[in-house]
Amino acid sequence: MHPVHAPVIFPRWYSIGAALVAVMLWSAAPLLAEFAKATPPLQLTAVTLLAGALATLPLSRRVNVAASGVGWQFSIWVGVPLLILGAVSTYFIGMRLAPAAEAALVTYTWPVLFVLLTQWSRCGRLRLAGVLGALIAFSGAALLLVPQAISGGLGGATTGYALALLAAFCWAIYSWLSQAAPVALTPLLPRLLLVASAIAAGASLLLEGHIALPSGEALLAGIALGLGPYGIAMVAWDKALRWGHTSLVGSLAYGVPILAALLLVLAGMSVLDWRLPAAAILVVAGCIKAGR
Repeated sequence: MHPVHAPVIFPRWYSIGAALVAVMLWSAAPLLAEFAKATPPLQLTAVTLLAGALATLPLSRRVNVAASGVGWQFSIWVGVPLLILGAVSTYFIGMRLAPAAEAALVTYTWPVLFVLLTQWSRCGRLRLAGVLGALIAFSGAALLLVPQAISGGLGGATTGYALALLAAFCWAIYSWLSQAAPVALTPLLPRLLLVASAIAAGASLLLEGHIALPSGEALLAGIALGLGPYGIAMVAWDKALRWGHTSLVGSLAYGVPILAALLLVLAGMSVLDWRLPAAAILVVAGCIKAGR
């Protein structure tokens, strides 16, 4: 007689492992983006997403999306590439206009936005814990931004922070679609990334004036971004959401802002200030509160 609990335990541990892989790779994204800072952001986006498409190509297989209905077909083939493009490009641009660690922290408020969106879609309302968690998380971002605003030190960084927040919204909606879609996105990811890369290349030609591969360190950083944070990590995250419990998997993403800020400080690309770790702790605490 086969044990009843065996099929349940494996997916749970599988989802935790997959989520941890995604978290570690996402934590390295701000550092890699700093190494590629000399490359125009839309051009870097195109290279990164192309590398991600190639990295995930072995996972590609035919999926009957047509059976999901016209609405889901549009959401998957149009909405998902635009969300990926929006998340990656606004993140890269935001980090050019604002300090990297602070912009990354604002972007990594997306788990709490994901939790709120999931609560709203499932329950038709927001729970008090979710709202309080969001307020705590965004108070962490305010801890960084308000003193700069009062002293008049934001300047052009305001646009950078706004774009970083837009990236957070894009990632939250993408994560919700990845979980709610009637078909798994992993087998479709190479094509979705390729579509997003083509749109980014066209936008780069139109807005930045030329398309050319970065050189040296910037090219290696762009490829690493595509292979890791926007390739393997996205596959791992999709698997984690499919196999695991939303709150459990989402809670593992709360460590990303702390790890990302730590890597930037250790690499000498960000100055350690008491407000940065304090803000990171508030963001994590808010996400945990919302997830519960």
